Amino acid sequence: MSGKSKERAQKEYKDLLNRLSRIEGQIRGIRGMIENDAYCVDVLTQVQAARSSLNSFSKVLLANHVKTCVKDDVMKGSDEKLVELIDLLQKMI
Repeated sequence: MSGKSKERAQKEYKDLLNRLSRIEGQIRGIRGMIENDAYCVDVLTQVQAARSSLNSFSKVLLANHVKTCVKDDVMKGSDEKLVELIDLLQKMI
C-alpha cells in the first residue's frame, strides 16, 4: 500500500462496500460449487461472473478517483496524481 488515504462520501463508501459484499458472496458461491463437485463449465461461468463484477467495481473506483483525487490535484497545479494514474492504467491494460 502507498500509505495514502482518501476520505469518501458516505454514498460512495456504502456503494463500494455493497459491491464488495456481492463479490464476496459470489466467491463463497464458487467455493461451495467446488466443495459440492459442481461441473467445471458451471464453475467457470460463475468465475467469469465474479471477474466481471470485480471489473465493474474497478471501473467505478477508477472513475471516482479521476473525478476527485486526480481532478483536485491537477486543479492545484500538480501532476503527481495524473502520473500515478497513467502508471496505474499501464498496469491495468
